Amino acid sequence: MTARKVQLVRIAGREVSVSNPDKVYFREAGVTKLDLVQYYLAVMEGVLRGVRNRPMALKRYVDGAEGPFFFQKRAPVSRPSWVEVVELAFPSGRTAEEVVVRDEAQLAWVVNLGCIDLNPHAVRAADLEHPDELRVDLDPVPGVAWDDLRRVAMVVSEVLREHGLTGWPKTSGSRGIHVYARIEPRYSFGEVRQAALALAREVEARAPGLATSKWWKEERHGVFVDYNQNAKDRTVCAVYSVRPTPDARVSAPLTWEELPACDAADFTIRTVPQRYAALGDVGAGIDEAVGSLEKLLELSARQRAAGLKDAPWPPHYAKGVDEPPRVQPSRRKRSGHRPTVPLVVVARAHRKEDALAGLERWRKRHPGAAARVRPEDVLVDAMRGRFTTWTRVRVNLEHVPEAERPPAEPPDPDLEEADKAARP
Repeated sequence: MTARKVQLVRIAGREVSVSNPDKVYFREAGVTKLDLVQYYLAVMEGVLRGVRNRPMALKRYVDGAEGPFFFQKRAPVSRPSWVEVVELAFPSGRTAEEVVVRDEAQLAWVVNLGCIDLNPHAVRAADLEHPDELRVDLDPVPGVAWDDLRRVAMVVSEVLREHGLTGWPKTSGSRGIHVYARIEPRYSFGEVRQAALALAREVEARAPGLATSKWWKEERHGVFVDYNQNAKDRTVCAVYSVRPTPDARVSAPLTWEELPACDAADFTIRTVPQRYAALGDVGAGIDEAVGSLEKLLELSARQRAAGLKDAPWPPHYAKGVDEPPRVQPSRRKRSGHRPTVPLVVVARAHRKEDALAGLERWRKRHPGAAARVRPEDVLVDAMRGRFTTWTRVRVNLEHVPEAERPPAEPPDPDLEEADKAARP
């Protein structure tokens, strides 16, 4: 049977073309491109609540979830006249017209481009300089139990509530938890990030064994409260987004009551529409729960008065006035010219699975050292290039006696060498 090349879907009074509708996007889950479009139609009111009127970076998986992806900030030139755009200015000084989704047809058009998950900014198109959303991204280091992650989320809820904000939790669709809070759109990006940093430090103070606000991966333990997701031009996957996991997992909204007993693996492209049909959107009240950042900014002022300065910003951002040196601890030099943390790079690859396979080969070559390496000592970094990402794996050897540490070796695989070999 010949595969269908295009299927027309009538949505919001418009005909949207779904190209290659039978193309398999998730091999293990048996999900096609048309299945992905139909999933978003089934949860449309909920997903629009998260993305409506927001500019969106397009994260495109043109070959499905198992293939490479690339970020496209600029809206395609060849787009329907009814697809809206707005011009954003980025920290780099560049500008770009990004897609703004307002209705079902526009969203379906975006998904047809190969956007498996949706990545909106924290601002609305009508006011691009004042976010209306504080985003708390809880990112566990390897080996952290789900129950520990949940406990940190509950502390986040407590801190938000005490400072006049309502937190709305959702699974990240991967290993983490996100908590969003609607805020009055009158604060700058810098103020929102400042409030997020104060919150992260307060959560760390209340749960020091579970949470950390440390930016550098080699200094982290437990659950990282990522305050930098609130910097300008950062995006986080929207509520109800499907994630590129083998089981087509979903970033699903939760109630605080059900969070302790839930399993992130329960929320997939197959199960969430049924949940939505039965419960509706459990995050439906978020737009009515708008709060002020004043109390968090007061907390930030108290922290600074106590001696806490700014924390590191992401790369490519202007250095903050009192930001510490933007150098990872392992590269800082002591008086004896020795690095503070003994890190080795073991793999660099375009695909995460290839980098992790390189890590396993390193473990087999050095079983003695590998036995002493703790889960939090393995640092898996998603490195962003200009259009796509690649993966770097490093190992912190501080728990391996110095005499037993393996010597530095060329990364296996080595992305740079592979790229050189591929050049004509």
